[in-house]
This record gives sequence, structure tokens and C-alpha cells, in this order.
Amino acid sequence: MYVVAIIPARYASTRLNGKPLLHIAGKPMIQWVYERAKKAKLTNDVIAATDDKRVFDAVRYFGGKAVMTSPEHRTGTDRIAEAADGLNADIIVNVQGDEPLIEPEMIDEAIRPLTNDSEIVAATLKTKIRDEAELNNPNVVKVVTDKNDFALYFSRLPVPYVRNSEQWPVASGQKKSIHYKHIGLYVYRKYFLLKFAKMQPTSLEEAEKLEQLRVLENGYKIKVVETEHDSIGVDTEEDMERVRKIVIKNHGRT
Repeated sequence: MYVVAIIPARYASTRLNGKPLLHIAGKPMIQWVYERAKKAKLTNDVIAATDDKRVFDAVRYFGGKAVMTSPEHRTGTDRIAEAADGLNADIIVNVQGDEPLIEPEMIDEAIRPLTNDSEIVAATLKTKIRDEAELNNPNVVKVVTDKNDFALYFSRLPVPYVRNSEQWPVASGQKKSIHYKHIGLYVYRKYFLLKFAKMQPTSLEEAEKLEQLRVLENGYKIKVVETEHDSIGVDTEEDMERVRKIVIKNHGRT
């Protein structure tokens, strides 16, 4: 199977404008994401999909592949669908452009279910929530899965709700957690991605502002792989400073 990772990189952002080009230890954020995606063992190619010539030029400057896409796209899924439409690929990976700390192994973990089972059309990742602040943060999306690790629901609320507060794992300091953070890395069969992008937004998707709910509302399944790794999505200046400190600590200043 031919696997292509596509990084949607929109220049404009309501909270952090020009986000893909903000520097982290001497390199633009899009370069950190791109280089991490290239290190995944199961990806055959990596492409950045952008709506801005500045991002396109930056990717080409560090030797990466980039394509220009419409500035009218409402979501990153729509952007990668446009980029994927003309590709000769079996599997498309949506690697978020604001996840500079994504581990290559995480990408492989999310791809593997589709290479092992032809019935699976989409996959993503989850990791245990170990911090009560994350549990109650609406910007940290939670996921609930069935016994076969298929998504039942995604929410910004701390689902599942634990009625007996004494059994609340994070709050009580128990090691076993029943709450999982959703990591926004998606893997699709190409034909399903193109189909998904044409589906109309759904009511739960609009309520939670989570487009993955559109998949569930239309009766399709998303395989959710548990990973021991975590990542930080950069949405604010505070997120960026946190990431910069981690990168400098691990890689040094360049």
C-alpha cells in the first residue's frame, strides 16, 4: 500500500496568525512537523498542503514537497482531500500542521490498523489523561471507545461522566484511567477521505465543533489506537512557548 502523509497548513489563524511559519529553535513549525512525518516508517511520501505562497515557499526552501490549495476550505480535511484527489495513493494520513512534537512512531501506530484490516476506513489515536486540568479543558478533546477500540463519541467535556466522585481516577490519584485524550492525527483510505469531505456537516459536529463526529453520525467507524506518546497542539502563544522550551531542552537552540 502506498501511504502519503499530508500536512494541512493554513496561514491565517484567529488565535495565532502565520502559525506554520513561526520559528521554534531556528526552524519554522511546518518544518518540524514535516521532518517528523518523514521519519515515520510506514509513510512513502510527505506533502504540505497550504493556501499561502509564503508557506509553500518555506516548505520548498527546506527541501520539502508542497501543493497550493484553495483558500476557501473550511477545514483541514477539505484541504487534504483536495491535495489527495490527484495522488496515486491508497492511504492518506492527516498530520496536523500545528503538532511539531508529534512522534514518528505515533504516525505508524495510526497507519497500522489500515494495513492490517481492509475493513477499517479510518483510524486515529488516544492517550490516557493523567492530569485533571486536561480532563476539564474543553480544548483537550476526549474520546470514548467500545471494547474493540472503535470510537463511540468525541467530546470537549470530560466523558465518560463518573457519577461517584470517589471513583474519579484522575482526581483520586488512581493509576488506572478511564479517560482518554484524543490526538488529532487521522488516517484514511483515500476513497473514504474523498467521500467524507463531500458529506454535509452534522448536528453533533456543529455542536462540539469536532468534524470527526461527522464520520460517526453517518454510520462509519473510526479505529482508535492507544499510544503511550502525547503531543501538544499549538493554538496560542502559551502553547508555542511551551513547545519551544521542550524543543530547546531536547534538541538545543539552533
